[in-house]
Amino acid sequence: MNIEIANRLVKLRKENNLSQEALANKLGISRQAVSKWERAEASPDTDNLIMLAKIYHMSLDDLLKTDQDEFESAKLNQDDTVKEEKAEKVHVSLRHGVHVIDKDGSEVHVGWDGIHIDNAKDKDNNIDYDWEKLQYEKPTKFPFALIIIVIYIACSAYTSLWHPLWIMLLIIPLIDGAIAAIKHRDLNQFPYPVLALLYFLYEGFFEYVWSPTWIIFLTIPVYYAIVNYYNYRRKKRNQKDDA
Repeated sequence: MNIEIANRLVKLRKENNLSQEALANKLGISRQAVSKWERAEASPDTDNLIMLAKIYHMSLDDLLKTDQDEFESAKLNQDDTVKEEKAEKVHVSLRHGVHVIDKDGSEVHVGWDGIHIDNAKDKDNNIDYDWEKLQYEKPTKFPFALIIIVIYIACSAYTSLWHPLWIMLLIIPLIDGAIAAIKHRDLNQFPYPVLALLYFLYEGFFEYVWSPTWIIFLTIPVYYAIVNYYNYRRKKRNQKDDA
């Protein structure tokens, strides 16, 4: 038997004002058997462990819990508390989308109408981006959407994590947009805002880093500025070649 558990049995017996002889009588065993348990020379069988848990009015898990187990449990509880504190200013709903409020007052809202960022520290970096600006290609013949939906249902049913695994559904427009961009050689058709949203939600839901991950949305206008400049240069070059 683990020496820590043996010491725990001694401590519990004394806290309940029981001698080895008295405990042995309650269990219907010899005093020598109890003595061996408490010296870690032998281990009680399952029936005796259940009886000990009843005598000490605790669960079997608590009876066998070591100091290391208690430390790890306390650490997990502390980590959960920290995560909750980080996520306490995050609101998610089907109707309103994702709304994050940072400690400095900055707000990020991702909803059906688009992406809106209110930067408390730098108002010049505020963003209002409407989904209508995206140009989508018609769905591809290959059933990417069906496959991803099936994978989502299977993973969610297996793990019971329907939320937040739903974010994998954002891969559907991402794939269609990527195919359209490659097909037409036009990066404007790639849904970069969806990619930014997918990254933001992943970091928020799985890594609990809502802030400063929202900064990823600041790259959206940068992406389209670069793409539009590239298209402009390509158009000018083509016109020069035609002339």
